[in-house]
This record gives sequence, C-alpha cells and structure tokens, in this order.
Amino acid sequence: MSVQERKERERAGRERLILATARELAEQQGWDAVTTRRLAERIEYSQPVLYSHFRGKREIIGAVALEGAAEMAAALRAAASASSSAAASATDGPRARVTSLARAYLGFAERNPAVYDAMFQLDGGLAFATEDTPEPLKDAFAALLERLGEVAGDGVNPALFTEVFWAALHGLATLTRAGRLPPGDAERRVELLVDRLAMI
Repeated sequence: MSVQERKERERAGRERLILATARELAEQQGWDAVTTRRLAERIEYSQPVLYSHFRGKREIIGAVALEGAAEMAAALRAAASASSSAAASATDGPRARVTSLARAYLGFAERNPAVYDAMFQLDGGLAFATEDTPEPLKDAFAALLERLGEVAGDGVNPALFTEVFWAALHGLATLTRAGRLPPGDAERRVELLVDRLAMI
C-alpha cells in the first residue's frame, strides 16, 4: 500500500468516525447538542482536524442525510423484496407490497429520528428535486418509485403519485413523532393510506 493510499484510508476512517459520533450524539441528545467542539472532544481530535473534513455542522448534517438516504433506500428495497416473495401467491400481492413499503418507511423514521431530521427537517445544504440532487437522495426516491409506480393508476404520472404518497408518509412520520396523532391507530392509518391512494 502506498503512502497516499494509507493517508486516504486514514482520512476516510476519520470521516466515518466523525459522522458516526455525530449521529450517536444527535440520536441521544438531539442535533442542538452536536457542535464541532463536542465532536472534537468525543473523537479526540482537534477542531482543525475536524474542519479539514467538514466545514461545519451544516456539512456534517448533509453527510449524515446522505448516509441516511442510502440506508433508507436499502430498507425500502429489502421490505419490498421480502413482501414480494411472501405475497407472490396472495391475492392482494400489490397491496401487501405497498403496505410493507409504507411500514418500512415509517419504521425507518421511528428508529432513526435524528437521521430522519437530517434528511428532511434540517438544512444540510442538499438540493432536492433538481439536477443537483445527490445520488443517495435520488436513489431513496427511486426505491419508493419502483414499488409505487405499479399502483399509481391509469393516466397518473408515477413520479407525481410517488411524491404524494411520500408526502403522506412524511406527514404521518412527523406528526406521530411529535405526539400529534394517537399512537394506537398507526396501523389503521397505513391501511387507509394504501386503500385510498394505491389503485390496487
């Protein structure tokens, strides 16, 4: 291994450590607790070393959002794949797949609240719905589109349908987490969303 390769590997390792520490701190205490000073203390590097990787908290939030988008895409595809094989012989195959997708989305948001905030609530400097949108964000949307496109209905633009379905899921995730919706009806909400929006 060359000196340059070793330096690049060490740099990538420090970046992973910074992001993992930021995520852990944010999940434990919220994003307000994530400061460059606290991160530097926790990872035992100086603040200048931290700044050599990220220009500040906003860039860290953006990097965490991109990691989260990749993880969400993988979770959505895993749920869709699992429901496809389980529902292959069921009469409501598409319904089961879309329901599984919705549950996977909401489950991801519930299990990873700080990451979800980084993705959709905080300013990480990321562009959405433009040509400049980073690939992990496009891929997370594609993971929804792959399954929802089949239930959009005749004459409905699949991407537009996916945006509306995603907006409904985001609303459910956000309102549930804020305690604005009674927790006992979570499953009924998912069923109602699938029944009313998906043309199955």
